[in-house]
Amino acid sequence: METTKKPRVLSAIQPTSIPTLGNYIGALRNWKNMSADYDCAYAVADLHAITVRQDPKELKRQSMQMFAILLAMGLDPEKSVVFVQSHVDTHTQLAWLLNCYTQFGEASRMTQFKEKSQKHADNINVGLFAYPVLMAADILLYQAHYVPIGADQKQHLEITRDIAERFNALYGNVFTIPEPFIGPVGARVMSLQDPTRKMSKSDPNPKASVSILDGPDVIVKKFKSAVTDSEGSVRFADGKDGINNLMTILSACTGKDYAQIESDFAGKGYGDFKSAVAEAVIAQLRPVQREFDHLMKDPAYLKQCALYGAEKARKISQRTLDKCLKKIGFWIV
Repeated sequence: METTKKPRVLSAIQPTSIPTLGNYIGALRNWKNMSADYDCAYAVADLHAITVRQDPKELKRQSMQMFAILLAMGLDPEKSVVFVQSHVDTHTQLAWLLNCYTQFGEASRMTQFKEKSQKHADNINVGLFAYPVLMAADILLYQAHYVPIGADQKQHLEITRDIAERFNALYGNVFTIPEPFIGPVGARVMSLQDPTRKMSKSDPNPKASVSILDGPDVIVKKFKSAVTDSEGSVRFADGKDGINNLMTILSACTGKDYAQIESDFAGKGYGDFKSAVAEAVIAQLRPVQREFDHLMKDPAYLKQCALYGAEKARKISQRTLDKCLKKIGFWIV
């Protein structure tokens, strides 16, 4: 088993769309800080993306972009393992092994499979059904102690634990049993058009979310159209979902608490307030966007970093895979 001085955390993100401001504030900007206390592995989960049909050129472009975004956020390839999932073949190899240690009944109970099957009724493929097993392989390959998850991924971590415990019961202490990561939680950012719902990159309304790559003019325009209320008072209170959301965003970007924000905008209108929120978001995202633009202009360097990350990931994960193969009884030559 891979031993580390610090507990290992594994995080992965699909490359199917650019993360939103909500993704960034709520989770992604914490990833850099996690490396101080944890041995971190970060993956662009492109294999997971193809359970839904993807345009090949777009998938390649989006995978490069997502990898560049991770680096632009400040993830250091020397301090953490930053890689693209499909570059490390141990993921698919272990996924097949774990398929054979996963019961059909427990896989069929995954609610996300049911939901996606309804949404993509013309393409209910085996990969969509086995998606949680590949996720289990992602986690178990790196002997991850902790996995940051949202509510929609809770079932997947549970089945990962079940698979690992079943395998360990048969063959000994092979896998680390992962726990959900409980760390600093960023602010919960809601839709700019429906502040009762979480900001989502899949929202069909382009005005509802801010992409971390949106330019200043686009950001200003989106915040100008953000839903507020008719009261005209900047204060955090029940029934003021739109204003509460904008105050949450401003607080997350500036470090000011709600009382300070209320004081700053006492007697001022929503126009001034929205402009201030937009400017704070622009300032928060500017360093990431500048570094992203720099990286995308140097594809050779991006490739070098991807190869380096894949090599580090393969070195760790191959040890786990080899141990599994030996335990099961494969003839290793």
